[in-house]
Amino acid sequence: MLVLSRENIEQIYTMKDCLADVENVFREHILGNVTTPVRTAIDHPKYGATSLYMPSYLETDDYVAVKIISIFPENHKHDIKALQSVIVLTEAKTGQHVAMMDASLLTIMRTGASSGVATKYLAKENAQSCAVLGCGAQSIGQIQAVMEVRPLTNIYLYNRTREKADEMKQTLLSLYPEWQGEITVMDDANEAVANAEIVICSTKATSPLFDGTRLRPGTHINAIGAFLPHMQEVDLTTVQNSKVVVDTLEGARHEAGDLLIPIESGEWSFEQMHAELGDILIGKKPGRENDEEITLYKSVGVAYLDTAVAKTVYERAKANGMGTEISL
Repeated sequence: MLVLSRENIEQIYTMKDCLADVENVFREHILGNVTTPVRTAIDHPKYGATSLYMPSYLETDDYVAVKIISIFPENHKHDIKALQSVIVLTEAKTGQHVAMMDASLLTIMRTGASSGVATKYLAKENAQSCAVLGCGAQSIGQIQAVMEVRPLTNIYLYNRTREKADEMKQTLLSLYPEWQGEITVMDDANEAVANAEIVICSTKATSPLFDGTRLRPGTHINAIGAFLPHMQEVDLTTVQNSKVVVDTLEGARHEAGDLLIPIESGEWSFEQMHAELGDILIGKKPGRENDEEITLYKSVGVAYLDTAVAKTVYERAKANGMGTEISL
């Protein structure tokens, strides 16, 4: 078995690579070449935490993977990362477990790439401004992916704790020293949204982050933080006024609180949903149709993204003689 660290992955895998893998596997899903059971979520109420177990099988590539991810928001008190995960990759032809890799970076990258692909097809072609609500671990991948598909000139950062937004600004400035755009830290989420053509929601909120009436015509929203039925980042107004696209309908039905909460109150239904993202990628449904419509991409995460990126990382690592071989 090949063991790959975060540092190994950083040397051989980029966001551009990830965007390509994610777009391809969304198509494979719609074409019926992917098997993905709904993930198992185990709550840890004593610690306010969650563990997720996410298996999937890519028939075309003959790989199976399971990602185990733990989300422990209070870990910062112990100087331990809040998000930790590993992927075990299995060769489907023989059942050999060929690799185990750190998945913290890959989770950030593939979640960002999912939003990046959605932004590519749903945001206005000339969108240049982006509001980021929530500056935690996932937000950097979100921003990096959007910057790959749209020529951003302005980024507005909002976080409940302003210090994290300030830190994110410095991170972005160090990652993009040649970028000529402007980064503004905002004290009010509504003001951030009102300035933006693309909105990224990347929090663990249980109540809406902003007033949907503040959205500009033509705005695209990536709502990726709320991954359990009781979580909610966008309000009813936003859902009702948007063309809603999801990563997978099955996942949304089980876990997308942003949609399930309005359904429970009888104010929205999945019949009003526009499409799965893959439907747009294969041309079954249209993406953005004009510059006035508001589009909402709701993602709760899906395991076949992990298998797709892990497969590429493993094969590239083998080709480059990277990682550590161990015998079990």
